[in-house]
Amino acid sequence: MIKQNKLSFSRLAIYATLLAACAVYLVPLIVMLLTSFKTPEDIRSGNLLSWPDVITAIGWVKAWDSLGGFFWNSVKITVPAVLISTLLGALNGYVLAMWRFKGSQLFFGLLLFGCFLPFQVVLLPASFTLGKLGLANTTSGLVLVHLVYGIAFTTLFFRNYYVSVPDALVRAARLDGAGFFTIFGRILLPMSVPIIMVCLIWQFTQIWNDFLFGVVFASGDTQPITVALNNLVNTSTGTKEYNVDMAAAMIAGLPTLVVYVLAGKYFLRGLTAGAVKG
Repeated sequence: MIKQNKLSFSRLAIYATLLAACAVYLVPLIVMLLTSFKTPEDIRSGNLLSWPDVITAIGWVKAWDSLGGFFWNSVKITVPAVLISTLLGALNGYVLAMWRFKGSQLFFGLLLFGCFLPFQVVLLPASFTLGKLGLANTTSGLVLVHLVYGIAFTTLFFRNYYVSVPDALVRAARLDGAGFFTIFGRILLPMSVPIIMVCLIWQFTQIWNDFLFGVVFASGDTQPITVALNNLVNTSTGTKEYNVDMAAAMIAGLPTLVVYVLAGKYFLRGLTAGAVKG
């Protein structure tokens, strides 16, 4: 009986700690959400956690008017870069795990080295390359930069996932006459849903939230939403409209939140898959 009471108390303490941690993390979100629906007068007269006297969506309307075009720029940049880098990473990981060739370990080591290169190192070479290709200050140029930079990460994820697949499965498929793409498309890809979700979440988060590449490689109407948000928050005439700033920040952050909610259950499963073998 005493042991059972100790377990109940321990569980209660764990739940209380978790709830307190959730509250701490949710306070900034609550403040942003409440502020975005307040009027400027309400913001100046009340406190951060007070309920709006008059609920209005004018802050959201103004924020979307300022960021709407840049929001779709980020969509045009993020979606193709995420999908292509994930597909190429899957192919690279498949080759490195199942079709070893001379120099494959060196190739994998170079890709692994690419994961640790800071963004600042590639700014000048990437600018030179985009200029030569005629892609400077374009959304296509940003897609190319994110695609090249992301392949190292997706290859690493898929390679570590595929080395956990039994070799006998692939050998049996080869004996049955299955070729390179048949094994990849009909055997490995259907098994790769967890790691695909990891790559989608990882790449989407990295690319959507990127500021450095966006501010360096884009200008004017081709900038992503992160750069536009920074310009909006740091540029004001007259009275500062904090409701617009908070609504703009919510608009910029919502896509990443939606992706995590929809695919987050696969994230940990995919990261831990292949962690023992290889």
